[in-house]
Amino acid sequence: MSKDKPQRPKARLPRGFRDRSGPELASERAMLETIRKVYESYGFDPLETPAFEYTDALGKFLPDVDRPNAGVFSLKDDDEQWMSLRYDLTAPLARHVAANFQHLAKPFRRYATGTVWRNEKPGPGRFREFTQFDADTVGSASPAADAELLMMLCDALEALGLARGSYIVKLNNRKLLDGVLEVAGVALEDAARRGIVLRAIDKLDRLGVQGVQALLCEGRKDESGDFTKGAGLTQEQAHSVLAFVAPDAKDEEEHLNQIAHLIRTSTIGAEGLVDLEAIVKILNANGYGPDRVLFDTGVVRGLDYYTGPVWEAELLFPVKNADGQEVVFGSIASGGRYDDLVARFTGQRVPAAGISIGVSRLLSALKGHKGALAPLVVITSFDKSDAGCALAMAAELRAAGIRAEAYVGTGKMGDQFKYADKRGAALAVVEGPDEKAQGVVTVKDLALGAELAKGVESRAEWTATRQAQISVPRADLVAQVRKLLGG
Repeated sequence: MSKDKPQRPKARLPRGFRDRSGPELASERAMLETIRKVYESYGFDPLETPAFEYTDALGKFLPDVDRPNAGVFSLKDDDEQWMSLRYDLTAPLARHVAANFQHLAKPFRRYATGTVWRNEKPGPGRFREFTQFDADTVGSASPAADAELLMMLCDALEALGLARGSYIVKLNNRKLLDGVLEVAGVALEDAARRGIVLRAIDKLDRLGVQGVQALLCEGRKDESGDFTKGAGLTQEQAHSVLAFVAPDAKDEEEHLNQIAHLIRTSTIGAEGLVDLEAIVKILNANGYGPDRVLFDTGVVRGLDYYTGPVWEAELLFPVKNADGQEVVFGSIASGGRYDDLVARFTGQRVPAAGISIGVSRLLSALKGHKGALAPLVVITSFDKSDAGCALAMAAELRAAGIRAEAYVGTGKMGDQFKYADKRGAALAVVEGPDEKAQGVVTVKDLALGAELAKGVESRAEWTATRQAQISVPRADLVAQVRKLLGG
């Protein structure tokens, strides 16, 4: 009687998740360090919050509707309470501020970086697990707080190598849209309908005017046949909203006149214009003009917790997907003012504003971004019974600040060089019987050797030239490795 075959799981990843290896992780580490230096130079301090929050702490700020697992990954604790992986770094900040409000210096200025998770449909450069880097100012309603965050965002992007003209930060104010909706007859208290409107507008770049108009009215069917219910606005109401976010004005002056007409009877809309004017005045006075921060009514931010100014940073150069096709990449950073978030816990309105850089998305777009791992030196092991010599040389190099490893496998010398090539090593060190008898070591420049080999027709010629390796006294190992790496 034959035994049943063992059931083995497939080696596969869930959709929207991925493995990441050395070069990308090194690039991310370098990017995080660059952003950290900029944030700290502005006087922001670090704060770390846990990956899980109680779901009721996220509350109405879940991305879709008020139930666990709608846009977030959730589970029940052993005490039957729902917990969710954090959706962003802002809601945990609000919880922290509410719990420690009496002990914090106000304004409270913090930065935070970490992984966030979103239970949403993956897309190009859009993952369900990714890294963000935030900075927030809590406890100030001054336009100066908003302007400073925008200035810091520009400085961080430029420190990462994005030249002016290769990115733009778009600035708007949710109060302007509130004014448009109020005049159009959509009550500010109708939170559900306003949420659908905001999410529809947020898709303008991807769906275009017709797609957004469908979502503002009855709804839209996508290419897969799935139907998304709309906000139920009339055609006239939808036209007012589209006139605000996708104006047909021929220039900025006409656009501003259209906005003034759209919000003509709205107090909150007028407040939005005043806020924007104050922020833009500060930005211009400090050299952050429309070549870096630009007024754009199409920016609304989909999350409901934003209460005033909002912003998004976008790349202005083409981005290609894995198939080499140019795609609309979307925002690489965003943020805004969220004066009601802490009040969920305390009942007291606390003004706050923040920025968030999508580190994973930005790395995905900057495919030419070089990894920051230091060059690797591999010490081969000629005599498997005396691996201690190789380990000692590796330790000596590491003590000198050089990234080095001793080969600890069982392969022959040819296999060891193949291993060093696969590891992307810059140099390999050999101490065979001949070298040991002479008191020398041989250092092979693997990158140079690969290039020279392309022009060598025979193994004999390559062996005779030996242009990519050098033998030096054992005592000079560190100095020679430094010289080759420096070159």
